[in-house]
Parts: sequence; structure tokens; C-alpha cells
Amino acid sequence: MTRLKLSDLASEKPVRLTLEIPARLHRELAEYARAVNGGNPDGAPAIELIIPAMLDRFIATDREFARTRKSQGSN
Repeated sequence: MTRLKLSDLASEKPVRLTLEIPARLHRELAEYARAVNGGNPDGAPAIELIIPAMLDRFIATDREFARTRKSQGSN
């Protein structure tokens, strides 16, 4: 099985955010959710859980952002 970058969908207190995305992106996110679940649509994580986890992973692995953050003294 291919190792996906997104694996941990930790549960935290949510902050409500309304977001509109293109239909194409929605289909791709649904496909990604199935892939996270081993290709099975039954029990695949909800897209609402996939998006925050992807953004979190993206920020955590953005080296330039980390350098900027470090130089500004942020955590």
C-alpha cells in the first residue's frame, strides 16, 4: 500500500470555517479520503476531517515557513 502523507486525523476542538471549493477539488478530496481508508468508501474519513489535516501537514512540512517563523521568533 502506498504511504500517504496524511495519516493522523487528531481530534481537537474545532473552529467553524465556511469554505467554497471547486467541484473538481471536492471529487479529488473524496477520492483521497477513500485512499486513506485503503480504497474502501465505507468508513472513509469525512472531507471535513481531511481538509484541516492536509493544511496542518502542509504548514508543518513547509521549510520556508519554518525558517520565517524561526527568524521572527514565533512558535
